[in-house]
Amino acid sequence: MATLSFNPTRIRTPTFKLSKLTSASKPITIPCTTLPFHSHPKVINFRTHSVSESTQKEAPQALLQEEDDPTAELRYLDPETDPATITDWELDFCSRPILDARGKKIWELVVCDKTLSLQYTKYFPNNVINSVTLKDGIVAVSDELGVPLPRNIRFFRSQMQTIITNACNELRIRPVPSKRCVSIILWLEERYETIYKRHPGFQEGSKPLLALDNPFPTELPDILYGQRWTFVQLPYSAVRDEVLTFERGFCGSGLDLDLLGLEIDDKTLIPGLAVASSSATALAAVLSGLEVCSIEADVARARLILSVGISTRYIFSTYKKTPQTSSEAEAWEAAKKACGGLHFLAVQPNLDSEDCVGFNLLLDLPFPPV
Repeated sequence: MATLSFNPTRIRTPTFKLSKLTSASKPITIPCTTLPFHSHPKVINFRTHSVSESTQKEAPQALLQEEDDPTAELRYLDPETDPATITDWELDFCSRPILDARGKKIWELVVCDKTLSLQYTKYFPNNVINSVTLKDGIVAVSDELGVPLPRNIRFFRSQMQTIITNACNELRIRPVPSKRCVSIILWLEERYETIYKRHPGFQEGSKPLLALDNPFPTELPDILYGQRWTFVQLPYSAVRDEVLTFERGFCGSGLDLDLLGLEIDDKTLIPGLAVASSSATALAAVLSGLEVCSIEADVARARLILSVGISTRYIFSTYKKTPQTSSEAEAWEAAKKACGGLHFLAVQPNLDSEDCVGFNLLLDLPFPPV
């Protein structure tokens, strides 16, 4: 099975210690109280997006052929994977920085599952891009690889939502607009470097046809309100344990940490946000169904931004802007960056509780250049 990982890079976690964050004096969404961070100068090793050396040595013939010929299309199913277990696909249907014989940009359908056990690519001319073409392409993936049609298809481009939704509806597949398409995003970045740049029609400096949205944040729905929040952190080992707990049926969402290849020491502290609510169980249930992708500390405007789906951003909370609160928010963002974008959102009945009723592992991931 081909997997994506990162090439070794050494980044040092910043050393910092934050004091308590004061509550704002006037009405805010969630009164701000924080627990102090603790110093932790551990080194984090993580890898850049590329097919690992061990994977290249063990790659099946289809993958080796694709690497030799950048114009080749890929059909791959891990022979050790039961096709019936692949119920969720990740999909991208977009133009590439490659011109065909007519001088027009080539489009490409790219499909995988979250473990990259399934991989499929197909090029299309730009004059056949519609939901019918996509529907036929989805059926072709199923027919050519011998896998059943999925229950869900995740995609991350808002501009393609109508075409993808119509194609999925025709096939009775649930379309899921989500920026939690980590596997396909990493794969596309890898393909840009190893496939598209080597294609004879590649256009250096070509801008993506469908730029990713980053809309202005809007007011938080009442159903997502909490009473208090705090910046927190957990050792990486504890984060993995929490993910396993919530994958067994509790409210939350995880990531394939093995696929990410983040070489993080078990004692390294991962930054997160804890939210306390008198309706914690209900809040956790809502968040687990929202495709939450990241939390951002907007230091300039003294607020927290919650990103969900593909084009929705909420003002999760505001706080009184002071040198102290700005320093804490900047340190939290720096810690997130040092961990390769990894962070989490925990939901608790109160901030003094040692238990979570909801846990969402998040990744602030740069999007591919296509």
